[in-house]
Amino acid sequence: MSDTARRFLLGIFVLGISGVNAELLLLDHHEDLSQLIPLVLSAIAVVSMTVVVVRPSGPAVRAFQAVMALFLLSGMVGSGLHFKANIEFQLEMDPALRGMALFQKAIRAKAPPALAPGTMIQLGLIGLAYTLRHPAIRRGGSLDSSEEKP
Repeated sequence: MSDTARRFLLGIFVLGISGVNAELLLLDHHEDLSQLIPLVLSAIAVVSMTVVVVRPSGPAVRAFQAVMALFLLSGMVGSGLHFKANIEFQLEMDPALRGMALFQKAIRAKAPPALAPGTMIQLGLIGLAYTLRHPAIRRGGSLDSSEEKP
């Protein structure tokens, strides 16, 4: 992968994580422990990403990849939690709802948006794409100062 493409992916990742964190904070998405997960993961991602950019090494890239895998997992779990909350709410509103009608009401609910945690999946995939064939992994160690840091 070219340095330009890697920088472009890094820029998308930084913009994405900034936007997601701003939105989560504005929506007070920190009422319980499960709501803190994307915020904590984002903080860890920023630290690990900074290490990869400033001091690229195989272990640093692998740690960032592990955090991105946690992003994927958190997105899937978050979507499940949002959907479950929507199902429960819809059943409180209309206990007779079943099947496709219940599914449609729950998936289209605005609060919490059932698919919003998919953003964590997208960011995780962008982060993993950034590390694809990363020079620090190919060499099995740190980049020396003569090599460009993507």
